[in-house]
This record gives sequence, structure tokens and C-alpha cells, in this order.
Amino acid sequence: MTTLRKFWPSALRSRPSRPFPFPLPSPVSQAKRYQSSKSQRTVAEYLDWRPSTEAADVVVNGYVRSVRTMKSDIFVHVGDGSTRKPLQALVPKQMAGGSGLRVGAAIRLRGSWVPSSHADQSHELKVSDVDILGPSDASTYPIQKKYQTPDYLRSIPHLRSRTPLNTAILRLRSDAVATLTQFFASRNFTQTHPPIITSSDCEGAGEVFTVSAGSAETAPKNKAEDTFFRGPKYLTVSTQLHLEALAQSLGNVWTLSPTFRAEKSDTSRHMSEFYMLEAEMPFVEQMDDVLDLVEDMLRHLATNLYTSRPAVELRERHNRGKSRTAEDDLVSVDEVDRRWAGMMQTPASKWPRITYTDAIDLLQTEAHRFEHKPTWDGGLHSEHEKFLAKTVGATGEQGIYRPVFVTHYPRDMKAFYMRTTATSPLPSSSSTSTAPQTAGSGDDCPSGTRQLGTTVDCFDLLVPDLCEIAGGSMREHRLAHLQEAMATRGMTSGNNSRSNLDWYVDLRRWGSCPHGGFGLGFDRLLSYLAGVQNVRDVVAFPRWFGRCDC
Repeated sequence: MTTLRKFWPSALRSRPSRPFPFPLPSPVSQAKRYQSSKSQRTVAEYLDWRPSTEAADVVVNGYVRSVRTMKSDIFVHVGDGSTRKPLQALVPKQMAGGSGLRVGAAIRLRGSWVPSSHADQSHELKVSDVDILGPSDASTYPIQKKYQTPDYLRSIPHLRSRTPLNTAILRLRSDAVATLTQFFASRNFTQTHPPIITSSDCEGAGEVFTVSAGSAETAPKNKAEDTFFRGPKYLTVSTQLHLEALAQSLGNVWTLSPTFRAEKSDTSRHMSEFYMLEAEMPFVEQMDDVLDLVEDMLRHLATNLYTSRPAVELRERHNRGKSRTAEDDLVSVDEVDRRWAGMMQTPASKWPRITYTDAIDLLQTEAHRFEHKPTWDGGLHSEHEKFLAKTVGATGEQGIYRPVFVTHYPRDMKAFYMRTTATSPLPSSSSTSTAPQTAGSGDDCPSGTRQLGTTVDCFDLLVPDLCEIAGGSMREHRLAHLQEAMATRGMTSGNNSRSNLDWYVDLRRWGSCPHGGFGLGFDRLLSYLAGVQNVRDVVAFPRWFGRCDC
């Protein structure tokens, strides 16, 4: 009875004074239910299992990856998604069910786990019974053992995850979510679920998907006819505004949510649906606290994920043969290892931090390198960010770079909700263009210079090759300052208006406090660490301009 007490829910260990209105399960039935819910061994677990003697009554569930018929036996490679490596099974040629062993078939094999002479596997399954659970016509099955291009595999997203490389990527994604959840829990952050449908465009870019009601076959002919929400609504481009509301009641909050952007871009870094990890912290005065959180989070993630099975398998490469393989589409192992090393490093100092103004000055000393000449008003182009990531992030070790924070961008380049810097650095005269002054600049400011206070407390986090993977800021928590920023950008809000951001302004009316947060492109981060060159290949069902196949 003492042993079985652990199966009782804690609420039942001390019985209340009055009886429950329903019969209580016995400890024995609870124990049996627990035992019956235990899953069978995976292929990965079998490959790690190396008993000294033959093990009988072994059951393997999985899918046929390849079949090789010999004179008296059939060699079958079986996978189940738990590892890139296949399990080898030896099936007698005349065994019943053997004819159904075709590539793609779902099978259950029973037999003995015996030592193997196979070079890559210590043991193999000597099969005594074959059960074809789901037959497959190998001649029409789209996933073949031969090399198939990433472009082709993206055209069959409902089957692409069956390839060993893609299963490893999706398992890395799962492990990353688990690790991040543990990290935020250890920092007393509350995980929340902000809405997907919103009433505003958080970023103000205008590249949003509009939500409309109607049958799947027909869309409303007139937007005015769609009154489901009594006004236009959109798929979210960021959960930040809602996280700010939750932070004022829950304290530190975070989320990992799908976000959407109707950007007609067809590059390896863009998707229409992608996941953003976002966090908000109330009662934070300095942006350094937000930067420290981002740095600690990414170092924790990389350090704990590096030795996980999918991360290890994605860094493995087989000997190159004459034919191309899926591994040839990945970044080299040496480069991937350097990426992990740069993010895991724990130097005496923090990751490099450079202001936007200093970054422009640095870029101008190497202006001959760039197609787009760096100016303070011109922003950072991809070529500039790559240079900064490798120059400022250099560790002194060949090819290893730490992520770089670029902070305090010009106010006019950033979103309305970012807090204006109390004392902004003056850009050098060579760093500025002679373009007319835009909103946020002083009218009496000399041509070619800007007044103090024209930057905002914000940052972007840069890594080599992929450039920006995260960004954040201190939020403008003062009502008058926020209203002024919105008015400057033509965003109506106030007592006499019905703006779709009135609710956001209300957060400043009652109990607002200094706060800040960040957003991280989860898919981009995974592609960087996995060595995957197209962000669409770290998502199970990618959506991008012109493509939403299933």
C-alpha cells in the first residue's frame, strides 16, 4: 500500500470530512492505468540498447525506409521519427507478410534483438512475425531513397516530415520549446496565450492579413458586408501589445505564438506564417535588463540543446559519395559548430553592445566594401549587419562570433511605442545625409545634424549570415509621450476618438510603469543552429507568398 500511495493524486491523500459525490479509484487501478500508458520503445531507444545476450519478444513499430532482398533474407531499414538512423531488421524471405514490406509501409515487427555484424549498428532485429499495418505502393510513394531537392519536398509538406532530416529538425524544434519553457519558469515568467485575431497592426507596416467571415467556398464581395466583428480585424503580426496588458497584471510574461505578415517576399528568410517568442517585463527601468534576459536565454538554450539527440544528429555527416544527399543542402559541420560555440560562450564580459550611431561611424570607415553607403538616416542594410556581426562579434577564435546587440536606432525608423532616449548621441556630420528633417527632428536644427532625443531605447540582435534574429525596446509608458508619438505618425487616439488602439493607450492611464520586452524569430533561430539554409525547412507546413499547399 505504501508503494502505491504515489499513484494517488495529492488532493486525495488527505480525505475531506464529507464523502466525494463520485466513487474514488482504488490505488491498484491507478497503478495499472499508469503502467498501461507507458509507450513502447522507440527505434532510437532500441539502437541505444545493447544487451549482452539475445533479447526475445521484441516489438518494433515504424515505417519502411528501404528494402534490400537477398537470396534467403530481406534486409529492412525501419524508422519511426525518433532518430535519423534506421533500425535494421532481418526478415526470412518466405515469411508471411514479407511481400508487403515496401517503402513507406507502416509495419509492426516481432522478433529477437541480437548482436549484428552491421558496421553502424551493434544489434539488429531477427524477425519472427511481420504485420503490415498500412500498405504502401512503393512505385507511387513520393518519398524515395534517392536525393530529392528541398524545393520538391516543400511541394509535398504533408509527407516531407517523413524524411529523416526533417524529423530531426522537428524534434530539435520540440526540444527547443521544452528548454525555453524551463528557462522562463526558472525566471518566474508566466506563459500566456495572446489572441491571434487583433484589431490593430502592431508594427504599423500595413502588411497584414484581414480576417473575414463566410463559407470556405466564397469570400465576402464587399468588406462592408463582413460585420462579424463589427469592424476590420487582422491576423496578428506581433503579440507585444497584448503582452504589455498582461504584464501589468501578471508580472513577467512570455509567449511562443504564430504571427502573420502579408509581405510579398520570396526569399529564404521570409514566411507569411512564422513563430515569434516574445516577452515583457514590468518595473524595468534600464534596457540593459532586457538585453541581459535575451543573452541569458539564448546561452541557456544553446548550452542545453547542444547535446540533445536531434542537435547531435544534425551535426553528423556521412562520407560523401558520388550522389548528392540531403546533408549537402546544410551548412558545413564546422560552420554549424562555430555558430553553437559563439552562442554558448560565457566570457567575462557580456555580448558586444554597440549603438547605432557608433555602428554607422564604424561602417563608414569601411564604406568602400558596401553597395549601399552607410548613412545615419539610411538604416542598416543586410551587408552592413553581416559586417557588424563579424567585426564587432569577433572572439579572436577563427570563425567564432558572438551575437551583437545594436542599440538606440533613430526614432523615425522604429515603431511608435518605443521610449525616446533621454539623451541621444549626436551623429557625426559625416554620418548624416542632407535629406530634409522628418518627424521627430527639430525645425531649428542645423542642416545635416539632429537634436538630442531623436533615438529610441531599442535594440536588434545580429548574428553572422542570418543577420537580425531578435529585437526589442523599452516601451513608452508615459501617456502624454505616447499620445505625442502617435499624433506625429498620424495615429488617431484620444478622448474624442474611437481608435482601435484606444485600449492600448488606456494601459497608460491607470497604473502604468516602466517596462520593456523583446521578440525573437523562433524559426530563424532554429535554422541558424541547425544549419538549414532556408527558414521554410524548419517548419512543418510553411506558408509564404503564393504557397499554402495544405
